[in-house]
Amino acid sequence: PADTTSFSAHVIQHLLLGMLAPVLLALGAPVTLALQASGRTTSRRLLRVLHSLPLSILTHPLTAWALFGGSMFVLYFSGLYAATLHNVALHDLVHLEFVLVGCLFFWPVIGIDPTPHRLPYGGRMLYVLVALPFHTILGVALITQQRLIAPGLTLADQQAGAGILWSAGEALGLVAMLVVAYQWMAAEEREAVRLDRQLDRQVAVQLRESTP
Repeated sequence: PADTTSFSAHVIQHLLLGMLAPVLLALGAPVTLALQASGRTTSRRLLRVLHSLPLSILTHPLTAWALFGGSMFVLYFSGLYAATLHNVALHDLVHLEFVLVGCLFFWPVIGIDPTPHRLPYGGRMLYVLVALPFHTILGVALITQQRLIAPGLTLADQQAGAGILWSAGEALGLVAMLVVAYQWMAAEEREAVRLDRQLDRQVAVQLRESTP
């Protein structure tokens, strides 16, 4: 496949699996759909898993943030990426890791499903903002490196892939921030409507009480 011979193709695949797909999955509310479509026994089991301590630790924003950024540096600077080019099982496992870590990262940010650690909207914006430099630092490090990170690559391809990782990674991060901003404004509008209705009810009650 192209992603085992071209670093640029691998980076595009990395971004699609690790950022775009998790964003779309989070917006699709898969946990809520699973709970609604499952029977009572299955729903209870799923809820026990969702409220378990291991999952609570794994989905904590600090854990997810560290996994999201740290796993990229481990992949490209530990020899792991080079190993995936010759091991199909490891190659597929890394792809799965992209999706899972991406879901852990974006779930508390733009996910519609209930989460154990729901961040306020301001916190979500900051959460994504401080993760944007991951792609910048990693891209710059790969562009300036003169040693190939895996045999069979070319330096030009490695630098081109690093440029894609830098620019497209930041672009997708900004898209996530726009989604958060949209959700924030929608939540503020719903809250304003709720307060207006509450005020209208209070005024109506006072008018009835004051009417002889």
